[in-house]
Amino acid sequence: MSRQQQAMRNLMQGIKMPKGAPGRGFFTSTGALLGLTLLGVGVNASLFNVDGGHRAIKFSRIGGTKDHVYPEGTHVAIPWLETPIIYDVRAKPRNIGSLTGTKDLQMVNITVRVLSRPKEHKLPQIYQTLGLDFDERVLPSIVNEVLKSVCAQFNASQLITQRERVSRLIREHLVQRANLFNITLDDVSITHIAFSPEFTHAVEAKQIAQQEAQRASYIVDKAKQEKQSIIVKAEGDAKAASLIGDAVKNAPGFLELRKLDTARDIANTISTSSNRVYIDSDTLMLNVAHNQPNVSEKK
Repeated sequence: MSRQQQAMRNLMQGIKMPKGAPGRGFFTSTGALLGLTLLGVGVNASLFNVDGGHRAIKFSRIGGTKDHVYPEGTHVAIPWLETPIIYDVRAKPRNIGSLTGTKDLQMVNITVRVLSRPKEHKLPQIYQTLGLDFDERVLPSIVNEVLKSVCAQFNASQLITQRERVSRLIREHLVQRANLFNITLDDVSITHIAFSPEFTHAVEAKQIAQQEAQRASYIVDKAKQEKQSIIVKAEGDAKAASLIGDAVKNAPGFLELRKLDTARDIANTISTSSNRVYIDSDTLMLNVAHNQPNVSEKK
C-alpha cells in the first residue's frame, strides 16, 4: 500500500464518527482536514524552483536584498518575509540600430547585434541598481552612444572598406561600457549599414563616371596601339621597297625572278580551279622572254 493510499485511509478513518458522540467526531475530522490544507499551502509557499539557465536571489522585508545567489534547483524561502527574484542568465541576442553621422558629415543608419547576459555574482547589485529589465535600461543607450562616437572617426566610404576595424572598435567600447553595469557581452557584430538616398545616388554616379573614364582610356590606348601598328607597318613597307629597289638596281635579274614566282603562283591557282580559263601568256605573265634579244638575230 502506497503512502498516499495510507494517508487517505487514515483520513477516512478520522472522518468516521464514533458511537455516542456524533458531533465530536465531525469537528475532529474537519480540524484535521483543515490542518493538512494549511500545512500544504505553507509548504508550497515556502518553496521555489530555479529552472535551468536561471539564477535567483532573495529580497527580505527585514534585511533587504541578500547577497547569496541561488543556483538551479528547489530552495526554501520564508513566506511573506522573503521573496525570490529569478533572473535568466542565458545569453540573449538583441538588434539595436542608430542613426548617426560620419566624419564627412554623411548620415548613416547602422545596426549592431549584441549577445548579452548578466554577471551571476553581481545579480544582487543589478537588482538594486537596474531591476529585472536591466538590458532594456542599459543596452540601447550605451550602444547608441558608442556607435555615434566610433562612426564619427571614419568617412562614409571607410565604414565599408574598413568594416572589420570599425566592428572591432565598436566591440571594444561596448564591452568596456557594459562592464560598468555588470553586463557581459559575448558577441558584438555589425549586421546592417545603410546610407542616405542622396549619398547612395552620388556613389552610383561616381562609379558610372569611373567606368566611363576607364572605357575612354581603353579606347585611347587602343587608338595609340593601332596608330603605332600602322607606323610600324609603313616603316616596314618602306624598308622592304627600299630593299627591293636596291636589289633591282644591283641585280637586274631579280625582277625577272619575281615575275617567274608570280606566274607560277597564278598557274597553280588556275590548275586547281574547277573552271576552265584560257588566257594568253602575256596575261599569265609567262612571256618572260619577250624582252630577251632574238637568238637568230644574235647569230
